[in-house]
Amino acid sequence: MTKEWSIQQIAKLAGTTSRTLRHYGELGLLPPSSVGSNGYRRYDGAALVRLQRILLLRELGLGLPQIAEILARPTSEEGALEGHLAWLREERERLARQIASVETTIAAMRGGEELMAEEMFDGFDHTRYRAEVEERWGADAYAAGDAWWRGMSAEEKAQWQRRTTELGAAWTDAAARGIPSDGDEAQALAERHVAWLTGIPGTPAGDPGGDVAGYVRGLADMYVADPRFAKNYGGQAGAEFVRDALRHYAAARL
Repeated sequence: MTKEWSIQQIAKLAGTTSRTLRHYGELGLLPPSSVGSNGYRRYDGAALVRLQRILLLRELGLGLPQIAEILARPTSEEGALEGHLAWLREERERLARQIASVETTIAAMRGGEELMAEEMFDGFDHTRYRAEVEERWGADAYAAGDAWWRGMSAEEKAQWQRRTTELGAAWTDAAARGIPSDGDEAQALAERHVAWLTGIPGTPAGDPGGDVAGYVRGLADMYVADPRFAKNYGGQAGAEFVRDALRHYAAARL
């Protein structure tokens, strides 16, 4: 007999909710393996593999419609998971390099030593996002952004990183103080954020005549959906604040 798990068991193991799993089922992403006479949904091993893929794709920041398209492609579950595994291993290696890089910077600062730009940015390689960028916006967008980044000097890259960090810190502080997302201060931050986005070639925000408003709204939603972005703004509540502010700005100004 094939082993099955209840919806409550799977929700607990996956760190999600029964409501979310039912929603996935209603969208056709994760149909239950069986439904008892009492209406209780149960899931077998194949369903668990499918849920693992869904959660991994969500970690990449993909929306449910995009996930549905990917799951519908004629690819074996094993082959798809091997692709996910390769990405996860790359992320693990990148994080290890970033940790070592920051530790080196701290040690140099404490010892009054000269900072080495080559060591400071080890692990911050933007090419790890190549597949994701190309899937979202196309190969041309990645190529333009890649050429722009590689054309920078070490100091220019450092300035860009500082600008990015300062912007994230400003958003986090504003969210923590509970200011209104449609107020003057938050909207000034939104304007600053859009200006930051328009400085990146290859994206709709960086191309003349591009759909800047649509791009900003899409990124705003992704900041909430993708935990990688939420961390930049102090967590889920901060990301929601940024989303609301950017959406208001896009509606009023773009």
